[in-house]
Amino acid sequence: MSLTSSKRLVVKIGSSILVDEAKGEVRRDWLEALSRDVARLHKKGCEIVLVSSGAIRLGRTYLKLTNGPLKLEESQAAAATGQIQLAHAYQEALARHGITVAQVLLTLDDSEERRRYLNARQTMATLLGLKAVPVINENDTVATDEIRFGDNDRLGARVAEMISADTLILLSDIDGLYTGDPRSDKSAEIREITPEIEAMGGAAASALSHGGMVTKLIAARIAMAAGCRMAIADGRQVGALAALIDGKARCSWFLPDASPLSARKRWIKGSLKCAGTLVVDDGAVRALSAGKSLLPAGVTRIDGEFQRGDVVEVHDKQGRVLARGLVAYAAEDARRIAGHKSREIEKLLGFRGRDEMVHRDDLVVE
Repeated sequence: MSLTSSKRLVVKIGSSILVDEAKGEVRRDWLEALSRDVARLHKKGCEIVLVSSGAIRLGRTYLKLTNGPLKLEESQAAAATGQIQLAHAYQEALARHGITVAQVLLTLDDSEERRRYLNARQTMATLLGLKAVPVINENDTVATDEIRFGDNDRLGARVAEMISADTLILLSDIDGLYTGDPRSDKSAEIREITPEIEAMGGAAASALSHGGMVTKLIAARIAMAAGCRMAIADGRQVGALAALIDGKARCSWFLPDASPLSARKRWIKGSLKCAGTLVVDDGAVRALSAGKSLLPAGVTRIDGEFQRGDVVEVHDKQGRVLARGLVAYAAEDARRIAGHKSREIEKLLGFRGRDEMVHRDDLVVE
């Protein structure tokens, strides 16, 4: 299995493969190879997000902190210093291939609080649309235990879920999870995470790694539920991503039973609570049946109180349920733009939001 079919790819890069453990510096030859491979996919139209560890280890070097466990405030200071070095290393390496890099720092709250989730999702979608490569890390400078992911395996999976990626790659210091002899089971395919699979999880394999197989299985569960396939591969060798692109790497694939879009729509359809109702005219009924988005111009009445990103039902004038979806505006703003053309939104609200009241990707027609 190769990466050539991937349209939106998230690559998680562990500290132990990016940073030379003895020197506390970026492995430049490894990063240059990764950048070439990212550029290769990028030129073919693949949208790529990098989730990269390494800031604390790099910052520790620059701040000359002693060996051994760090206090929380020392870790946060190291993260603040190291994140600049990390971002600059990626910017410098990818600039050689004409690729713009963007830095995004997230906490667990950003993936769980609805409005922050939507803001992060929209920002990353916009960056990808502008052909940039976001480089994402946990915001260790402000994150404490209660708002931490704790490891970048889970962060990578949440990011893949957030942006509806079709593929997540975990590059680490292990080459996968095998249910048989890896000499003959070179690229294992796992379609369900059973109790037997979970029992195979172990501890972290390196002093710089905070994950281990347990967190990778948690990441796989998140990714598969979102319709995203996931691979665990050994990223230590220079050119590790190239081997995956060509389908030559030993790895384990976790394969979902749905695509990212169908999984997202299945979640919307199965949502038990609808926060409100949008009543639409006959023109909007025809547009929805043709698979189009719901525009403000087609909305004649709004019932209920809801926030942006809540699930709402769409009804025709007779009260029949036509669809349900994630609304792009809070109820107050939705009422102000209902019945108006999308080009009037900025004048009516004072800001330019989405052209659609409910985008077709966030809409499930009954």
